[in-house]
Amino acid sequence: MAKEGADMTEETQYMIDTNVGKEPVENVESSGDAKEMRAVVLAGFGGLNKLRVTKKAMPEPQDGEVKIRVKACGLNFLDLMVRQGTIDNPPKPPLVPGFECSGIVESVGENTTGYEIGDRVMAFVNYNAWAEVVCTPVDFVYKMPEEMSFAEAAAFSLNFVAAYMMLFEVANLREGMSVLVHSAGGGVGQAVAQLCSTVPNVTVFGIASCFKHAAIRDSVTHLFDRNVDYMQEVKKISPEGVDIVLDCLCGDNTGKGLTLLRPLGTYILYGASNMVTGETKSFFSFAKSWWQVEKVNPIKLYEENKVIAGFSLLNLLFKHGKCSLVKSVMDKLLCLYDQKKIKPVVDSLWALEEVKEAMQRIHDRGNIGKLILDVEKSPTPLMASDSTETSEAGEEEEEPEGDNDSKERMPFIH
Repeated sequence: MAKEGADMTEETQYMIDTNVGKEPVENVESSGDAKEMRAVVLAGFGGLNKLRVTKKAMPEPQDGEVKIRVKACGLNFLDLMVRQGTIDNPPKPPLVPGFECSGIVESVGENTTGYEIGDRVMAFVNYNAWAEVVCTPVDFVYKMPEEMSFAEAAAFSLNFVAAYMMLFEVANLREGMSVLVHSAGGGVGQAVAQLCSTVPNVTVFGIASCFKHAAIRDSVTHLFDRNVDYMQEVKKISPEGVDIVLDCLCGDNTGKGLTLLRPLGTYILYGASNMVTGETKSFFSFAKSWWQVEKVNPIKLYEENKVIAGFSLLNLLFKHGKCSLVKSVMDKLLCLYDQKKIKPVVDSLWALEEVKEAMQRIHDRGNIGKLILDVEKSPTPLMASDSTETSEAGEEEEEPEGDNDSKERMPFIH
């Protein structure tokens, strides 16, 4: 069964280590002749049975774009919401999910500068990342450090950029402040913890399922079980509350977070995972989460000197056009990586054909760090055959706050 903890299995570490270093350009050229590629396709919104790995026409770069031979892709909780159709204005299926990847530059379009064939890069993609080849505007592409593996790169961009911008651009984290972060064992949570450690005397309160505590205890100052009354536990340690609350859950945690804020504190909502309970979209879960959100009174914020904010990195990139700001943040993060002050936490590697099992693991909140789709990884026969089936998938209600023993349904490293 899957190992509980942040330490990766020897096989995972081997697979990550073997990707470190410059890939031979010959491999890029030999694979570039194919006109089709493998991709994960979401046939329609709903359960896991809506996902299939199939052949698609290979894209070619347009003006200002970079064509990337993908090595690894990141899997985020947002991808579950895309699959269920619970995000605002999703594109019409069929579609290829995924927003971040790493790989090797295979070609560039007209009027594209700064990259050459064979460059190792990581990139943001406005969908279509879960495929063997992607094309994306050059403004969303960043060169990888030589010592960074493809798996680490796929775990780096979205999580660390989001964590950095929330802490330093939105909340103005400074020496001596305190931060409360939900889902402290996830990819963003671990990035937040590492970035806080780069500022002197920052106190980090982490909220996570109890089975993750042994693995992440050293990454935060104080760690609490999500099942307990964490408000009272935090106030015992810090009666005045905290300076920053980072909430990816929403629901009743919004009111709790605002209550815990000190004067001049900042509450940031960057997700709504409480809306995801079963395998498919649930109107009841959506309504419950919406109903539990405390209705914010601006006058009360004024009287209590509190700030409430929202953050969406993908909207910042793809809707608001803040590419240059994100680029400057990425440059700072890569300096911290080179100084060995931060390092992505990779939970596990999965083949494209194992995307259903990978998605189930993140749905069950079983991951510590980032789940990665390894495009070159061979699936197990059982999972490979399952990925081509269109069998019925029944609704499976999750109990996200319970013990994890019943959730580990199968090995996640093969």
